[in-house]
Amino acid sequence: MAKSRFPHPLVLIFVMIVVAQIATYFLPAGEFERDGRKVLQGTYHLVEAKPLPAFSFLLLIPKGLQAGAEIIFFVFVVGGVIGVIRATGAIDAMIGAAIGRLGGRPIFLVFGLMTLFAVGSSTIGMAEEYMPFIPILVTMCLALKMDAIVAMGIVYIASGVGYGCAALNPFTVMIAQDIAGVPQTSGQLFRWSLLAVCLAVGVHHVMRYAKRIHLDSGKSLVVDIDYSSGFEFPENIRFSWRRALILFLCVAGLAVFVYGVKELDWYLVELAAIFLGIGILSGLIGGLGANRTASDFCQGAAEMTTTALLIGFARTIEVVLSEGKVIDTVIYEIAGPLGEFGAEGAALGMLGVQSVCNFFIPSGSGQAYVTMPILAPMADLVGISREASVLAYQFGDGFTNMVVPTNALLMGMLTLARIPFGRWLRFILPLLLKLYLVAMIALVLVVRFDWL
Repeated sequence: MAKSRFPHPLVLIFVMIVVAQIATYFLPAGEFERDGRKVLQGTYHLVEAKPLPAFSFLLLIPKGLQAGAEIIFFVFVVGGVIGVIRATGAIDAMIGAAIGRLGGRPIFLVFGLMTLFAVGSSTIGMAEEYMPFIPILVTMCLALKMDAIVAMGIVYIASGVGYGCAALNPFTVMIAQDIAGVPQTSGQLFRWSLLAVCLAVGVHHVMRYAKRIHLDSGKSLVVDIDYSSGFEFPENIRFSWRRALILFLCVAGLAVFVYGVKELDWYLVELAAIFLGIGILSGLIGGLGANRTASDFCQGAAEMTTTALLIGFARTIEVVLSEGKVIDTVIYEIAGPLGEFGAEGAALGMLGVQSVCNFFIPSGSGQAYVTMPILAPMADLVGISREASVLAYQFGDGFTNMVVPTNALLMGMLTLARIPFGRWLRFILPLLLKLYLVAMIALVLVVRFDWL
């Protein structure tokens, strides 16, 4: 893959931190009165504030990392545990079993695997873990007279829908809900319903393309790409009782956490403890041994370093604006124009803002810390629920993940599947229009009928 000339997300966020400090010199300092976290309309007033010293942004970055410490360390723990689970072969075996059972029936293969991937993304935020399956699925799709576009669509459309309609994803929706100050796991039924609708739209899009090229292979978008080598099935994907038990532990752990959130006010500390328990037991059941478990845990955690740093740096933007006492001024100035479009228009405007932001900040967690501190209070001012602002964030993050070239995971998977980016856009853009239509309808319904 050619070296990207587009700035790294960490560079972009650092620039935004500097811009935030510069903004404190030009924007008037002001504050809203609040009832708890809720911003009270009509209470914005100017306050006195000392200008920040020239290099305050360098001092405030460590403060941002400290402010985001809970979620940063949680990300390391989850990454480590997923690394252990992957090392046991449980995830590979689960997907291998699905391919083995459904391989002879294309429509069931597409539907079954997309459902599996979407649920994984919606609940525990899986995405990078799917990359190794791209060559496997390309091999399977070629054998079934489909192509690599279908294989890529099975994985990445499902992942994008899973993130866009996430129910429990600890890296996106739960962070956004925490920042917005709304109950954790609220709106579950509506989010699961959205997941089903958007997944159906995605499956239909993939299957329509698959049927077209099955009848005429010349219509494939990658008909000129050589797939004669490099796509072989992996070894050791047998679905054993050990691996089944590990998967059961993951599902049981999530169920326990959902109960704890609803009944015992649990959040990240308790969820991290549950993941650690799952990781330790998975290592024991999978026969990894103490040293191998520790090694795989550290490797999995290390893979989350970029995400963790993006979270801490993104958190710094709010810290800078708050230190300069201008964050409420930003909220006040943006809320005014959005409010003129009515509640529904404001919600759709938030969706547009989130979609644009995801081009520059493809990290869902980082994006939450950049946008939600502003959009959540803004929701109070424009007359919509904070849950609606969270939903707009989810849609903007998850759906655009399928097209933004700044998304390293997307570009890496396309490279593995030997799909040129332009060909992928020709396939995915019509689907994105459909998904955004669903998202806009959902936001209007949420605002008008307060369904979340």
